[in-house]
Amino acid sequence: MSTNPVMLNGDEDEEFSAFVAIHAGALQSAGIPQIYWRSLHHKITNEIYDAGEVFGIMHFKQADEEDEGNAEKEEEEEEEMKKHNPGAVISRKVLVTRESGLQASESTSVFLVDHAWTCRVENARQALNELPGLLPRMAALMGVDFHGEAPDPDTVELLMERMWKYNQTYSLAQGSAEEKVPVWYVMDEFGSQVQHSDQPSCGMAPFFHIQGQLPYSVLWPLHDLQEGDEVTRDYAYGETDPLVRRCRLLPWIPADLEEVSSVTTEPPDSYYENIAQENKEQLPVEIQACAVPEDKILKVYSEMSQVTNNLKHPRFQLTDSKEEADIMWMYSHIKDYRKLSEERPHVMLNQFPCENLITVKDCLAAVARRVNGGQSPDWLPETFNLHTELPQFIKHYQLKQQRGEDNTWICKPWNLARGLDTHITNNLDYLIRQRESTPKVVCKYIEDPVLFQREDAGTVKFDIRYMLMLRSVQPLRLYAYNVFWLRFANRPFSLDHFDDYQKHFTVMNYAEGVKLKQVHCNEFIPMFEEQYPLYPWKDVEAELFKVFKELFQAASSRPAPYGICPYPSSRAIYAVDLMLKWSTRQNGERFMQPQILELNFSPDCARACLYHPSFYDHMFQTLFLDQPEHCPVTQIA
Repeated sequence: MSTNPVMLNGDEDEEFSAFVAIHAGALQSAGIPQIYWRSLHHKITNEIYDAGEVFGIMHFKQADEEDEGNAEKEEEEEEEMKKHNPGAVISRKVLVTRESGLQASESTSVFLVDHAWTCRVENARQALNELPGLLPRMAALMGVDFHGEAPDPDTVELLMERMWKYNQTYSLAQGSAEEKVPVWYVMDEFGSQVQHSDQPSCGMAPFFHIQGQLPYSVLWPLHDLQEGDEVTRDYAYGETDPLVRRCRLLPWIPADLEEVSSVTTEPPDSYYENIAQENKEQLPVEIQACAVPEDKILKVYSEMSQVTNNLKHPRFQLTDSKEEADIMWMYSHIKDYRKLSEERPHVMLNQFPCENLITVKDCLAAVARRVNGGQSPDWLPETFNLHTELPQFIKHYQLKQQRGEDNTWICKPWNLARGLDTHITNNLDYLIRQRESTPKVVCKYIEDPVLFQREDAGTVKFDIRYMLMLRSVQPLRLYAYNVFWLRFANRPFSLDHFDDYQKHFTVMNYAEGVKLKQVHCNEFIPMFEEQYPLYPWKDVEAELFKVFKELFQAASSRPAPYGICPYPSSRAIYAVDLMLKWSTRQNGERFMQPQILELNFSPDCARACLYHPSFYDHMFQTLFLDQPEHCPVTQIA
């Protein structure tokens, strides 16, 4: 279809106005100049893919090894090519083929690029194996030899690795947590051959058309282009830091990071100050702690059905009025502690100011470094913040690779739970590219976990959840609920097929069509001790409690916003998820080292309430009545 000037009638003009009203923010965020918006709307509405009228893909052959006479010339051309488009010598590139070239000032100089493959990473292997025609198309697009008909495992594995040189990403701003998980896509044969340049000739960005519920990529010129000019884009668009830019381009352009250290220490104070500013949390004024009279019935306001359905203790009475509440047990985060402290200082809360320092994964890793004076403690997997520590992580990865050590890592969003948008891989390209989606940390994957023998599934991974009750910060008073919860993988553990959810993940209660293995802790302990007779559970648990104490001591060792704020009216419960891994002492003795995975604010306590109906009675009695001696809890600090 031709790119004629766009002529609109009244109805089309109204449709365009609606288009702009819905998409203006996304168009501006993508950097698509306003001059192109009307034409873009016209092309989307009429499904006009007219890039082929303006551009062509040029194929290059590698230098003929026997042609010695041209060898020197070929090397000169290769070096010149690298100057304009650094990295490996490319076999294809996109050129302007229209005689009249392309003018940036023309409103029609904007082009739709189709997406050849869109998926969530956990479904990629299945798609390559099952979707007709997908594997041969991706193999041809990514330069992988494939001449068969049925998918073979080696080709699938190679494509799973190479896709990270082609994948692009976007995520939806609205919807459930699952719907907001980033989507990865490969552009069509045209879009995928647009090469990188530090001085790009074109801009390119993903665009989701809400009315049509379809994703596109959009291409437009950054300046006038003549026939024969190359179409390029910036693979690290928007990155101004030279070192981080080199790191982000590493999947395509080898780089020397000799000057980079792999050592990470606790971030500067400005890190915490910026987080506090972004959170818009108003810290409380100083107040005096107030004792609860022994005969007082405390009125509880809660927006959580688990609390309202299960809190039965006679000293607590539910109320629908925040104004008359003595306790507010909230699911949503409280922001204005200042107002509460000034107007209702003795209303007790289920949250602490600045508790995000332990419940958000990048902050947890930062605060934990206080334990050893800057280095990560033994009870936390090596962790790097991909936003602020990408160069250090890459250097660390390269050093481990040189030493021949296991290099499997797990990449997690800062602030999501239940395994959402979590990736396990030993592919450095894959890990680097995760920086382009939601903010993430990358943690060393536990390659030698303590396993559990399931009669129905073999030797599997498992993790443990403890409920911790923080009564106060100054002095530190911390309790653990004596009942703990277990989660199991469904397939035998091995260090491969990292996209096999039922092998490498334990969160099964939110996944459809998978078995949820449930074992009560009272049943688990004798089974564990039978499998590991040299490791009594009371000794393992004592070590766990020591770790919990160290973490909360570190998190409360500095004033807010650098530590948890010691607000006297605050109480909280946190779910801490952990695993055990095998480590070796200097004398060669093997031991079980706890590994904290994450802490969750306002955890899902459905299982706790189902099997222990007095769970919330125990929580409230310990936290608000100061009667832990009547509850199944252990004081840790």
